[in-house]
Amino acid sequence: MLPPLDDLLATARVVALPLASRFRRVDVREALLLEGPNGWTEFSPFTEYGDAESAAWLAAAVDFGWGILPPLVRDSVRVNATLPSVAPDAVPGVLDRFPGCRTVKVKVAEPGQVLADDVARVAAARAYLGPEGRVRVDANGGWNVDEAERAVHALAPFDLEYVEQPCATVDELAELRERIAYLDIPIAADESVRKADDPLAVARAGAADLLVIKAQPLGGIAAALRIVTEAGLPVVVSSALDTSVGISMGLHLAAAIPRLEFDCGLATASLLAADVTGEPLLPVDGMLPVRRVDADLVGLHAADGERERWWLDRLERCYALLERMP
Repeated sequence: MLPPLDDLLATARVVALPLASRFRRVDVREALLLEGPNGWTEFSPFTEYGDAESAAWLAAAVDFGWGILPPLVRDSVRVNATLPSVAPDAVPGVLDRFPGCRTVKVKVAEPGQVLADDVARVAAARAYLGPEGRVRVDANGGWNVDEAERAVHALAPFDLEYVEQPCATVDELAELRERIAYLDIPIAADESVRKADDPLAVARAGAADLLVIKAQPLGGIAAALRIVTEAGLPVVVSSALDTSVGISMGLHLAAAIPRLEFDCGLATASLLAADVTGEPLLPVDGMLPVRRVDADLVGLHAADGERERWWLDRLERCYALLERMP
């Protein structure tokens, strides 16, 4: 059941947080925080997302703030570092923000860059980690099948753990998976899960070896857990450049999954230059504790009046969409 809209608006706080490194071509991350009976929760779809897609993010915020949470099977989660599309000489400075992380996810296929840039960045990440570290790459669907096959061959010498969303469509993922099967490099699906009308289609098509699961885009912890169960594939729980409040939601999801084979992408608060709490969720020895967060710094990082109004209007529109859902 949805809480009354007035209850959401009464506690809504909009923040604008600077990033330590440019990410997704933005320098400031905006988010709307709410306080429910369970504690603080987050509604933060990226600004370019439409209302229909963003409504799932609001459902997730309500689920975490007002819903019944599942039992947890662990009290901490091992996490990976996330490396934006920076120059190779900037790699150590970024990865130093993720102490103890044995895994790095490297962003590749950045618009305006070329494959040689990706190879140099991945090489720098591998040099930083050493031979025992784990390197995975994320193309965010930026390659076609031929480009992806060429890129995987170029990056294979760096001992990739997996390639995340190399192509945009399920059919392309399936074709690429067949082409590179002999390389024994798994394919992970992200956008093909969280942006799909049917998030299980990629699993049924045999187009991926594992799924990247994010609580907010999938409508919350309960909805994400149903997808994990039905897909029957290994999963990585990840975030969407959330504040520590949103990270807490992802950690509660990860802590409720019986088996986690891969380090989770939940350390992205390390990419922020500021957070909504004095006790942000930052990795220690490559781990994050599973806990809720008190958003005690929302006032310090409040967005300006125009942006606050934009987010509150968006909240009301997405709420109206949720009201009409069966």
